[in-house]
Amino acid sequence: MAAQLFDGQALAKAMRKEIDAEIAAFKEEYHITPTIAVVRAGEDPASVSYAGAIQRSFEARGLGFQMHALPEDISEADFLAQVTRLNQDSAIHGIMIQEPIPKGIRSEVITEALSPLKDIDGVHPVNAGRLAQAAPTGRPPEVFDFFVPATPAGGLEILKRYNIPIAGQHAVIVGRSRIVGKPMALLLLRENATVTLCHSRTRDLAAICRQADIICAAVGQPRLIRAEMVRPGAAVIDFGVNFVDDKMVGDVDFDGVQAVAGWITPVPGGTGPMTNIMLLRNVLEAARRQLSS
Repeated sequence: MAAQLFDGQALAKAMRKEIDAEIAAFKEEYHITPTIAVVRAGEDPASVSYAGAIQRSFEARGLGFQMHALPEDISEADFLAQVTRLNQDSAIHGIMIQEPIPKGIRSEVITEALSPLKDIDGVHPVNAGRLAQAAPTGRPPEVFDFFVPATPAGGLEILKRYNIPIAGQHAVIVGRSRIVGKPMALLLLRENATVTLCHSRTRDLAAICRQADIICAAVGQPRLIRAEMVRPGAAVIDFGVNFVDDKMVGDVDFDGVQAVAGWITPVPGGTGPMTNIMLLRNVLEAARRQLSS
């Protein structure tokens, strides 16, 4: 029996109605439009495309969007100056720094220059550290408020909204990036899953994946996760975005794995739409926190 689909498009559509109501209530109470500033250096095609998607999503919800396109040969000092200006601009509530960062600019310097209150992608060490230190869900958090990267937050939301059991389950994460793999592992750990974090040097990846009740693929290798690597009935979340012969494919061999898994996200139409939804939510939350700080 073929796996059931995690329909990210349909879920995002339903959640947009929820967020629209939250935005309307926020504007009525505060008379402020939550606004995101996206900063990019250069014209990387994928970054340009993603910025366009963010702009359409925000403007359709009545939220503010600013694009700050910097020259690819910008100096580190000038890049930092731009981030500082946005930190100090009270009309900007969330800042996203798009990758890739040009050569000659230290990405860690740019990341640490962000205001943690405006770091709606959850990459600042303060936000990443608080996520790592936060107590399991259901207990007092033991840390101050923090932001979680939108992509893994969207993946977790899919699992929750489809009522997939998480507590006590074995979750295998393939990929250890600071934007997806690591935070997804921490999010699932907070939900009381037993988590194995795999990477390029993991021995016998297939054997480890076959133990998983939940597999999250975020490694950037097309169709890496194959049917023989998946336990029958497992839930499979595919964060991958790869292009093969001009076709977008994930890190999971969808056709093969669909015949084995219990649930699976398609690519496109799975985690992608949820990323934008969680970004909207983060910016709205950032505006709330800044008003109360």
